[in-house]
Amino acid sequence: MINLKQIAKVYSTAAGQLPVLEAVDLMIVPDDRVSIVGPSGSGKSTLLHILGLLDTPTSGTLEFDGQWPLELDEAAQARFRNEKIGFIFQDHCLLPQCTVLENVLAPTLVGKSDPAAKDRAQELLRRVGLTSRLQHRPAELSGGEKQRVAIARALIRQPKLLLCDEPTGNLDERTAAEVTDLLLELQHEAGNIIVVVTHSKTLAQRMDRQFAMVNRRLEEAQ
Repeated sequence: MINLKQIAKVYSTAAGQLPVLEAVDLMIVPDDRVSIVGPSGSGKSTLLHILGLLDTPTSGTLEFDGQWPLELDEAAQARFRNEKIGFIFQDHCLLPQCTVLENVLAPTLVGKSDPAAKDRAQELLRRVGLTSRLQHRPAELSGGEKQRVAIARALIRQPKLLLCDEPTGNLDERTAAEVTDLLLELQHEAGNIIVVVTHSKTLAQRMDRQFAMVNRRLEEAQ
């Protein structure tokens, strides 16, 4: 279970204080599929970054499986993030000098040695249809293939939480639908939580719970 309570975020700018989030509450449980929509600048990506321990709220609490990761120091937060959270971004964020297999294995190079990681990576790449591309580099892949690599990489550590920031934003409609189908299939099998931030109504409506950022607050669709 993940429980956000009264999350607020205020940025200090040259023009003064800029509030982005205000009193945001969100409870999500295993196998939840959550989408968050809202216009650019509404705070949805900021909320995603707080969930992923990439940003710190100005106030509020975050409970994650009985732990309080916001209270950890920076190094401990990095370990927690690596072990518990997977990320998928709009622009893939693949390492251009690494092969497909090496990109998927990258999160396993931090922390404890994982002797089963390579086998798991190869199986994930088989599931996403890239067995023949293991030794290719990102420049040799299509946009859809790059996003499939990103999905495999996000799942390699078997995370409890999968965070997706516009995961189909750079894809055509058909490829976006295929990537979404694959993502939800693998997420359901793993039983983890998925939270998707998107401008796409089509993608948002594929999630079981749909939220919108409205006036710096999170509102659930009825």
